[in-house]
Amino acid sequence: MATVIRPEISTKNRYWIDKHRHYELKHFCLQYPEWKKAYANFSNQSMPLSMIERVPTSNIPGDPTAKRALMKTYYSERIKLIEKAAKEADEYLYNYILKAVTENLSYTYLKSRLEIPCSRDMYYDRYRRFFWILSESRK
Repeated sequence: MATVIRPEISTKNRYWIDKHRHYELKHFCLQYPEWKKAYANFSNQSMPLSMIERVPTSNIPGDPTAKRALMKTYYSERIKLIEKAAKEADEYLYNYILKAVTENLSYTYLKSRLEIPCSRDMYYDRYRRFFWILSESRK
């Protein structure tokens, strides 16, 4: 049985955030793969906007080039926000943290499949720090 990190930790912990805020940020991070895909679609200049699914630009009038640029900016900002928070949490474990929070992977998976080079306690400290940094960034 895999260990599931609980969203609530002691309020005395330096990286404490509210349980519901944690869930909000976690679901924000789980959208990362979709954002990467959408960003790549908007970067493809040969693909017309009508071919890209779920384009939330119906309220932006006229210019398709402007729509494409606005949507690229929208997705780029969110992608960079998550990547920056992961790097700030721990530059050495950045890739592992990013993979875990965007694909909902456990420490057990990271250790057995990806051979993460740290202990469980150190990883979860950085994991909590990531969400704390992200919470501060998204205020």
